[in-house]
Amino acid sequence: MEKNCYPRLLCDLSLLLQNVKAVTTRCHALGIQVTGVTKGIHSRLPIVRQFVSGGCDQLASSRLEQLKALREAGLGLPTMLIRVPMMSELEEVPRCCDYSLHSDLSVLEALEEVCARQNVTHKVILMADLGDLREGWWDQEEFLAAALRVERALPHLELAGIGTNLGCYGSIVPTVEKMETLAALAQRVEEAIGRALELVSGGATSSFPLVHQKTMPKKINHLRMGEGILLCYDLQKLWGIRGLDDISNHVFTLQTQVLECRSKPSCPVGKLFLDAFGHAPVYEDRGIRKRALLGLGKLDVGDIGDLIPRDEGVLVLGGSSDHTILDVEDCPRAIKAGDLMEFDLNYPTMLFLTARDVFPIEYLGG
Repeated sequence: MEKNCYPRLLCDLSLLLQNVKAVTTRCHALGIQVTGVTKGIHSRLPIVRQFVSGGCDQLASSRLEQLKALREAGLGLPTMLIRVPMMSELEEVPRCCDYSLHSDLSVLEALEEVCARQNVTHKVILMADLGDLREGWWDQEEFLAAALRVERALPHLELAGIGTNLGCYGSIVPTVEKMETLAALAQRVEEAIGRALELVSGGATSSFPLVHQKTMPKKINHLRMGEGILLCYDLQKLWGIRGLDDISNHVFTLQTQVLECRSKPSCPVGKLFLDAFGHAPVYEDRGIRKRALLGLGKLDVGDIGDLIPRDEGVLVLGGSSDHTILDVEDCPRAIKAGDLMEFDLNYPTMLFLTARDVFPIEYLGG
C-alpha cells in the first residue's frame, strides 16, 4: 500500500492483542467464555487472528459470508452466527458456522429439515427478550416450550444454550437483576431437559462492566464481545467505567488530508433550504472562524458527527458525501492544506470504514 494514500486507517495489532488478552483474562477468571465478534471490522483476517491469539473461545459475525471466510481460513475456533437467520439463509447456516442464535420456532423446525438433509448436527442458542425489544421470546412459558421442542423433537439440532441481548436497540442496561433473570430462566430450562446447558450468554460489550466489577451471576458463562475489544470507547467514554486502563481506545487511527483551511463565516450566507441529503441542518453563528475542509465524508464514515478528532480544540461541523468540515479556530497548531488530521473511531465509523474493500488499512505492530 502506498504510504501517501489518504484517507487511510491504521490498525495497531499489538494494542489490539493487548485488548483481547485483557478482556479474555477477566472473563476466563470468572468462568466466562468470550466469543470475539468480528463483524465490526468485516472479519478482516489480520485483525481476527489477534482475537484467536488473545484467547477468544469462538468467533462470531452477523453475516454468513464472513463466517464462511473464517471457516475457510482454518483459524481453529468454532464460529457463531449472532443475527437470527432468515428462512432464505438456512441452507447455508450449517455450512458456515457451528452455532446460531434463534428466536422463532418455525425457523428452528425448518433448520432441522435442512440439517437432516445435510446429515449434520448444528448447535443453537435460544434468545430471550428481557426488555430491549429486539430478538427473542418475550413469554417465558413459550420460551420454555420452544426449548423442550428443540431438545426432544429436533434431533439434528443441539440446544447448546440460551442468551439475551441488551442495549443494542432499546438501550436497556444489563444490570445484575437482568442477568439474574436470565440465570433463573437457564435453570428452568436445565431442569426441564434434565442436563446442563453449554452456554448461558449474557449479552455483548454492554454486559462486560458486570465482569469488570465481579458482579456477574455465576450462571452466566458466555459473552459476545466486539466493540469492547476493538475500541472500548463506549465503556470508557460513554459509560464512564473506570479501571480499564489496560484496554486501549487507540487501536485504530483514521488519517486524512486537509484540502483547504481558511477563515469563513460560521453560518451559511443566503436563503437556507435543504442539504444534499434532504436535511435542514441548524447552524450556530459564531462569527468568522477558521475552517478546515477534509477529503473524507459520509460515504466513508456514515455520520460525520461521530468522528473524534485527536487534536485539541477541533470541532466537527458537518459535511457531505465526500467532505468533512472542521472548526479549527481553537486548535493549538496551525492547520494548512496538505496537513494530516487524525481521528479516533467509535463503533459506527469503524463499521463504515472497514466495509469498503477499497479503503486502505495499514497494520502496525503485528
